[in-house]
Amino acid sequence: MRSRHRLLNALVLTVCLGLAGWTASFAQRSGPLTPRGPRRAPGPTVAKPEKPEESPPIQTRQRREAPADMALFTTETNVVTVDVAVLDDQGRFIPKIPQGNFMVMEDDVPQQIQSFGVSQAPMTVALLIEFNARHQRYWTETWYQTLAAAYGFTETLRPEDWVAVIAYDLRPEILSDFTRDRRETYQALQRLRTTGFSEANLFDALADTCERMKGIEGRKSIVLISTGVDTFSKLNYGQARRIVQDAGVIVYPIGMMQMMRQLMDAYGYFNGPWGGAARMDYLQADNQMRTFAAESGGMAFFPRFYGEFPNIFQAIHYSMRNQYTLTYVPSNQQKDGKWRKIKVRLIDPKNPKNDLRMVAGKKNKRVKYQVVARSGYRAPRPVE
Repeated sequence: MRSRHRLLNALVLTVCLGLAGWTASFAQRSGPLTPRGPRRAPGPTVAKPEKPEESPPIQTRQRREAPADMALFTTETNVVTVDVAVLDDQGRFIPKIPQGNFMVMEDDVPQQIQSFGVSQAPMTVALLIEFNARHQRYWTETWYQTLAAAYGFTETLRPEDWVAVIAYDLRPEILSDFTRDRRETYQALQRLRTTGFSEANLFDALADTCERMKGIEGRKSIVLISTGVDTFSKLNYGQARRIVQDAGVIVYPIGMMQMMRQLMDAYGYFNGPWGGAARMDYLQADNQMRTFAAESGGMAFFPRFYGEFPNIFQAIHYSMRNQYTLTYVPSNQQKDGKWRKIKVRLIDPKNPKNDLRMVAGKKNKRVKYQVVARSGYRAPRPVE
């Protein structure tokens, strides 16, 4: 019995020594063991660099230091800045209007203008585009015409302007951050090909974009291409409206429901039992976008056919690019956090009570005009 155990132990020992020798010989021939996967031939193409290569910096829109001559909010006095665009009946900027023709009203009280000038500073623009399976799936032709117009608008920007592309459905997605590289912008627009969710959370997307742009100095705008319909945002309309009021970002909505409604009428969509309610939802969506534009100092557009897009983007370009900048110290210095209404008028200096009916436009021809400015601001809150 003992001899059998001795023989078995000797046999095991021999096998182990043999395996060890074979493993050592294989290691000498093959090198160290590596994880599974394709083996790469040694050479300079796989040599590990001494230092990892630094990735190129991402060019994004950061907070800029304000120049020394820029009026800022201070703890003693609040200086309000109002950007004003005066446009003719074709949406073109009307230049060379003297300061004496401008009057700023705050809560129906005339204010003393402290500074006045025409500004053409670089702009920061966010293209906020509704892209979901709710409408794009059925109105493909309309949607791609809109994208073509968005490309055209991008072409109107100058090299020093910053632009970002943001798409939203259930939530906003930044397709390209603020950049001056137009190739990144075009690549972001090309990603809008396949829709995902059917939701359209407009209020959340608009508020999020305003909050992100709130700390950016200089002129900043949002071009909103949307149906204006909100499905179930976390924020309600009132909360989103307050964020737009406080952000200091000009909103230019382009409503897509006019073209859709014409197609729906043609196919009898509103003739059913729920047609009246659907029509009211679309009208409410238009009114919401008009409010976002009016209170931020922008303009709302509701095109009915494709041929209107070039004029729309031209009007937005003129409004954003050419503006009169007015500053004043409000006569009401209470820090109560309330909403103050602003109205900019063009007056006859000899008779301030009367608004000008027409102004000198192109070739000194008298034309009707439109004043575009934000409708108010929120006063600072008391320091606790």
